[in-house]
Amino acid sequence: MDIDRRAICWVKASASTGNGACVEIASVREDEVLIRNSRDPEGPILSFTKAEWVAFLAGVKAREFDAIV
Repeated sequence: MDIDRRAICWVKASASTGNGACVEIASVREDEVLIRNSRDPEGPILSFTKAEWVAFLAGVKAREFDAIV
């Protein structure tokens, strides 16, 4: 990944504030969504295409992953 980590504008869900479950997302390119654990800002960053991210969100909204949690 050739992105300056300091230039990324991360967004954290309000539900994760203060409870330790801090996942953040960012979009730095037209067809790329980044995800990281905000407790480890220098740690790994996952990268997904926008189509992959939209498919994941659709699954979340449809409660397809509820059995996992």
